Amino acid sequence: MSISDPIVHLTDVALSLTSAAGPVNILHGVSLSVERGHHVAVIGPSGSGKSSLLAITAGLERPTSGRVEIAGQDLASLNEDRLAQFRGRQIGIVFQAFHLVPTMTALENVALPLELAGERNALERSRIALGDVGLGDRTGHLPTELSGGEQQRVALARALIAKPPLLLADEPTGNLDGATGETIVELIFEAAGHAGATLVLVTHNAELAGRCSRTVVMEDGRLKDPAG
Repeated sequence: MSISDPIVHLTDVALSLTSAAGPVNILHGVSLSVERGHHVAVIGPSGSGKSSLLAITAGLERPTSGRVEIAGQDLASLNEDRLAQFRGRQIGIVFQAFHLVPTMTALENVALPLELAGERNALERSRIALGDVGLGDRTGHLPTELSGGEQQRVALARALIAKPPLLLADEPTGNLDGATGETIVELIFEAAGHAGATLVLVTHNAELAGRCSRTVVMEDGRLKDPAG
């Protein structure tokens, strides 16, 4: 795998899910390449397949057909355990809904990926990561004791704790007010830039998309602008 090869390479990816009314086609023949270090925004109307595209890229959803390669690894060749290990090393994910473990403190939530990977210094690194996002004084707080913006900072620190080369963000400001969302955006771009990470960002925000080096458009499960 050459360092110049794309870190994300999707080829003719389709996704169909079953429902009570029958199969629902979510993605239709999507192909996308993202070069290392680039920041790419994925925009489009609600229900167009943006989040499904991100889930496929993260290996959280298996495509019905097509090929998904991340950092040169064909995800279809990995069983669930190996896929989880690969994702822990290579991919950081920030969701709109935070997805923090409610019974764990901020420190424990951030340390979780490292602990699952068997890292001995997980809590020490977690404390540093929380300091980097301005939460050095909130390490012992549970998610319910944190504001929405603070919870998203915890989620960002958790996503970056293992220094993954790929950061995926799904509407990371969707549950935040404007000022708080702007702060989170600054942190995401600053953190990705500092780590040299590739960023793929799903957003409805045209201004936020404009900060990325490239924008692609999802519409009815198809990628309208797959160039590059």
